[in-house]
Amino acid sequence: MTFQELNDGVTKAAANAPNLGKSIKLQLDEGVIFIDMTGDQAKVSNEDKEADTTVTTTVDVLDQLRNGKINPMMAMMSGKVKIKGDMGLAMKLQGLLS
Repeated sequence: MTFQELNDGVTKAAANAPNLGKSIKLQLDEGVIFIDMTGDQAKVSNEDKEADTTVTTTVDVLDQLRNGKINPMMAMMSGKVKIKGDMGLAMKLQGLLS
């Protein structure tokens, strides 16, 4: 999966995302995906803004998580995924990556 494919997939999934009153930033090796879920419809951009939760990882690791090749807890414990902020919000991110 490329950064652009991930960005396009998140943008498409965000159209059905609920208003959580929060924002998530994916800080990836190739760029940033900012998901703002504070309005009526979630908005996705590539702006590097402050978010309620920041997930730092790589496109490859996200792809492996999405495909079930690596366990989310093991990815965090091994440092492949770092989460800063609201952990509960980060757990809801999986729906946007499917």
